[in-house]
Amino acid sequence: MNKIRVAVLGASGYTAVELIEILLRHPHASVVAATSRQDETKTLADHHPRLRGRITLQCQGFSVGSLVDQNIETVFSCLPHGASASAVAQVLQAGMRVIDLSADYRLKSHQDQELWYGEPHHDAVNLKHAVYGLPELESHQLAGARLVANPGCYPQSVILAMAPLIAHGMIDPQSIVADCKSGVSGAGRTPKLTTLFPECNESVSAYQVGSHRHTPEMEQALNGLSDSQCRILFIPHLVPMDRGILATVVATPYEVPTNEKLYELFASYYSSKPFVRIVPTLPGTKQTSHTNFVDIHPIVARGRIVVVACLDNLIRGASGVAVQNFNLMHGLEETLGLLP
Repeated sequence: MNKIRVAVLGASGYTAVELIEILLRHPHASVVAATSRQDETKTLADHHPRLRGRITLQCQGFSVGSLVDQNIETVFSCLPHGASASAVAQVLQAGMRVIDLSADYRLKSHQDQELWYGEPHHDAVNLKHAVYGLPELESHQLAGARLVANPGCYPQSVILAMAPLIAHGMIDPQSIVADCKSGVSGAGRTPKLTTLFPECNESVSAYQVGSHRHTPEMEQALNGLSDSQCRILFIPHLVPMDRGILATVVATPYEVPTNEKLYELFASYYSSKPFVRIVPTLPGTKQTSHTNFVDIHPIVARGRIVVVACLDNLIRGASGVAVQNFNLMHGLEETLGLLP
């Protein structure tokens, strides 16, 4: 088959470079265009020196007409929240398909959008057609989708940790507490005081306790698995490492299972999902670094169910799952470009 011509919007960031590296080894994708709001005269290699000798593409300013002229078929938007929706709306109107890596199309509720993001949605017309791009839960809707809302990194770890339990009605959905740690790259490439080396090195800190914007995304996805209304206390932490997420999610079961039964439940639930590994011991972030895998270990502790999940926030948390969604959208093998 001919290669699918793709464009990457917002190509100067961390997720963009990871995405481009994956697409360069993808057998059915060709990166034809890249845009940058910072300096469209730079090449991709100027923005990301690790791409030298691998791609010579020059960045351009965003122009739907230019993308049409270059016969782009699928657009990956790595633009930040708020900026992405306006560009995505134009791209969709021009007939291209979109995978949006921002948070702009994740929440279906306009009330949640205004409550958690402080502003109304910028593209309500296309929002109702967006498919939430968590392949383990929505693979049947991704085939043929025109617009995919790529999931957040924190939400993936929590949703996948709780999905089997919610789907089987095993836990009190109001009892979920998610204690999560993330590497500094999760805050993006734009410099911020809290992520400067002297501020975050040799220090672990909690932030946005109970008020993080990823909370409604987690609850929305889990509520879709049952009639229950989940309420999650989400406690994120910044850890002085480059990449990785470790989520320790605790919930109260209606009946306490054995560890063996719990493990069997998770193994069965994800048996056909190539990027979820149910592991026999507590996982660490190095096990999933630079991969698209999510490692999960469920255990029973003092009458509670504790599920530990880890993933690479840049690959599985963003760019890798975006390519996973791309594969499913186009009817390709789900693992293309994502395995060694």
